[in-house]
Amino acid sequence: MKKILIIATLVFSLLTVGVFAQTYTCKRGDTLSGIAAKHDTTISRLKSCNPQLKNSNAVKPGQKLTIPDQGSISDYEKEVARLVNVERSKRGLQTLTLNAQISKVARLKSQDMVNKHYFSHTSPTYGSPFKMMESFGIRFSTAGENIAYGQKTPAEVMNGWMNSPGHRANILSSTYTNIGVGLAKTSTGVKYWTQMFTKPLK
Repeated sequence: MKKILIIATLVFSLLTVGVFAQTYTCKRGDTLSGIAAKHDTTISRLKSCNPQLKNSNAVKPGQKLTIPDQGSISDYEKEVARLVNVERSKRGLQTLTLNAQISKVARLKSQDMVNKHYFSHTSPTYGSPFKMMESFGIRFSTAGENIAYGQKTPAEVMNGWMNSPGHRANILSSTYTNIGVGLAKTSTGVKYWTQMFTKPLK
């Protein structure tokens, strides 16, 4: 099941977990795209860490691949932010700055939805997105949030958001200057996505 949800932009007057590089042993039926998706990375990044692949998209059972270190912001999270800026650039809008602190909060929100088995802007742990951001020291004059689950790739979740008027409005808002993207997965691999948008207080 795939679902998306939006929260309307609200204006308030006052208002890293690192992953070390690892080795993956290919199994029968594996594909490069499937391995990339399983580890929340891209085929190009996977190839850059595995020169032996050269121009090949084929892998063999028993073949060992280096899975790239994701650092504090994963490849999939970065790709969502990149796709947001592609859509904004097409329309002459200012690109958004990917913010590590906001991404951390967005990731915690996604993980909270996984842990507490809910799908809502209001978290039983953190409250509203606005309260959550503020509790982590993020100060803003305007903020918004998009969430989704079930989509397997950045392109898929962005396609869903861009085809939903409310989500699209957040992505293309001229008000925001910063973005955070957070991804978490259930034990069965279902992905939960969160975008948080802000305009910082001056």
